Amino acid sequence: MKRAVFFDRDGVLNETAVRDGTPHPPQSVAELKLVPGAADAVRRVRNAGFYAIVITNQPDVARGTATQQQVDEINAAVAHRLAIDATYACYHDDADGCDCRKPKTGLLVRAARDYGIDLRQSFLIGDRAKDAQCGRAAGCTTVFIDFKYAETPAGVDADAIVTSLGAAVDAVLKYRAAIR
Repeated sequence: MKRAVFFDRDGVLNETAVRDGTPHPPQSVAELKLVPGAADAVRRVRNAGFYAIVITNQPDVARGTATQQQVDEINAAVAHRLAIDATYACYHDDADGCDCRKPKTGLLVRAARDYGIDLRQSFLIGDRAKDAQCGRAAGCTTVFIDFKYAETPAGVDADAIVTSLGAAVDAVLKYRAAIR
C-alpha cells in the first residue's frame, strides 16, 4: 500500500483573507497566492515517497458565492504550481448531509481507493478543527497548523500542532520515521 500526505487547500497551501477571525478562500485564480514555502513543502513530502493530495471543503459553491468552475480553476492552478498528485473537493455545505464534507471521511476514502493508499500510514495537514477530526476519523496521523482563527476550539485533537506549513512537513517526516 502507498502513503499520502493530504493537504487542506485554503490557509495551508494558499493564502486566505481572514475577516473577523475567519479564513475566506480566493474567489479566482487572479486572487490565488500560495503560502510561502508551499512548493518546497510539497516537494519534500513527494521526495519522501508520499503522494501529495489536496482534500478541500468548498462550501461557497453550495452557498452561491462561487461557482464550481471558479473553484475547479483554483484547484487546477494549485495542483499545477505545486505538482499535486490529485485534488478531491466537496462542494456541499453542512446542511447537505453528504459524506464528503470534512469532518466526514468520504474524500479521504475515495482518494485511498483511487490510489491504493493506506490511510493508517498517511497524514493530514490542516488549519481547521474539521481537518484534524477528519484525519483522525480516517486513521491518519494529523498535523494541525494553528493560525489562531477565532473559530478554533481549545484543545484541537491532533497528533502535532504547529504554526507553519514548513513545521507541519517537519512533523510528518519525524512521524514517518517513527512508524516505518
